[in-house]
Amino acid sequence: MIRTEVLPSGLSLATERMDDARSVCIGFWVGTGSRDEDLDHAGASHVLEHLLFKGTPERSPSAIAEAVDEVGGDFNAFTTKEYTSFYIRLLAEHLPLGLDILSDIMWRPALRPTDLDAERQVILDEILMHADEPADEVAELSSAALFPDHPLGREVLGSEQSVSAMTAEGIRAFFEDHYRPRNMVAAVAGDFDHAEVVAGLESRFAGPDGGATPQRSAPDDRVVPLQVTRRSTEQAHLVLAARSVNRSDPRRYALAVLNHALGGGLSSRLFQEIRERRGLAYSVWSERVAYHDAGAVSVGLGTAPEHVAEVLDIVSTELAVLGAEGISERELSIAKGNLRAETLLACEDSGARMSRIGAGLLLHGEVLTVDEVLARVGALTVEEVHAAAAEVVAAPRALSVVGPFDESDFDVRALQLG
Repeated sequence: MIRTEVLPSGLSLATERMDDARSVCIGFWVGTGSRDEDLDHAGASHVLEHLLFKGTPERSPSAIAEAVDEVGGDFNAFTTKEYTSFYIRLLAEHLPLGLDILSDIMWRPALRPTDLDAERQVILDEILMHADEPADEVAELSSAALFPDHPLGREVLGSEQSVSAMTAEGIRAFFEDHYRPRNMVAAVAGDFDHAEVVAGLESRFAGPDGGATPQRSAPDDRVVPLQVTRRSTEQAHLVLAARSVNRSDPRRYALAVLNHALGGGLSSRLFQEIRERRGLAYSVWSERVAYHDAGAVSVGLGTAPEHVAEVLDIVSTELAVLGAEGISERELSIAKGNLRAETLLACEDSGARMSRIGAGLLLHGEVLTVDEVLARVGALTVEEVHAAAAEVVAAPRALSVVGPFDESDFDVRALQLG
């Protein structure tokens, strides 16, 4: 059973009890990510993710680590373009400990200047690590091409310049602006008592109440047709992407099916044609991303430089066929079955359930039941998927490349870019 409510502090809460579980997963979801930062503070959300693990006035980082290790817990966080999540998963009997630690770091982090100085180098090394990985670099290029001159096009980690210039005062001000209960959701899934969770969260609340969700400006319709970073790599890494619908658009379900048929599964068109039949790439995939006010569908792969032209021709051909004809009834059936199984299998894990209800309440303002989600997917027709495919295929495309090439090596018009 899923329950949602707003606590007196203003914090929204979503819970889901799992009768057969022996664990509990607790998460705090903050409705602020990298798109909510100005250029001078790019990367602030990710820096805060690191600093909250550096402890509180009463808890040192080592004390927190020891407490979690002693009970075999899993304690982590991640930052995205639109939100930041902190979670702890542990045996149900240790629920009070999980509430203690998460509430303490969320409401009363130390944010010491010395901690920022120590963690700054870790984050700079993380930025350099991503720069060394062509697959990561081409993904960043693709975001910048899809959303030029907009925060959605910037890297979540920030830049070497912005992270190097951050101050403890600036980070604390960012924290005090955004880490407020009305911009946060707490989510709990597993074996627990709902009333105990409500009382536990309220008794541990130690921050100022109120706050608000960030004000956001939507990106315009521009895309950069072609971006190439020349590097002496053994493989060329490519992402071909097009803008699509936002996360609240009802067509998102049809796009999920389309994505599976295009490159999201082992039986998908691109995987079968590029890898299985022709052996042109080890990794080929497609994905759908959706934000508050924008979205995208992307195809990515890594291949030998001499195969780039052939692979791009295959992708362009498959997109044209999808736009003209849509998918078959068989492809629709396979995609529906895959999405159904993926959804139901995730329900066996308290962490996955916590993420589903936490993200649902934060991003959509509601939590659909699993049956409601599956009903929407199950009701899709090939005509609805064809309509979604036609829109994606007609949208301007952006090609991003990292490898031994120059922009002059690509024919923008042949690829229907921009």
